[in-house]
Amino acid sequence: ALASALAFGLFTGTVAAAGKAGPVGKVNINSATVEQLGTLPGVGPKLAARIVEYRQKAGAFKSAQELMNVKGIGEKNLEKLAPYLAVGEAQRAAK
Repeated sequence: ALASALAFGLFTGTVAAAGKAGPVGKVNINSATVEQLGTLPGVGPKLAARIVEYRQKAGAFKSAQELMNVKGIGEKNLEKLAPYLAVGEAQRAAK
């Protein structure tokens, strides 16, 4: 819990310094909704929908680099997004 609180404090400090609101914590690109992806810098509703669509067709992302296969995400966009991304298992319903 302490590590999470510390990470949150550091994260919010960077966002405030940048003068732009961003996601709180990291966004898991394998389980995020269109709305959650839309909180990422430079990602609007259309791009977020393309990310989800790509994930549904191609399966879970194995790395953030795979986002470059989505139309609208290039190297520069990926560099901006990287600090906010997590690549983990898609969330499943609790047993």
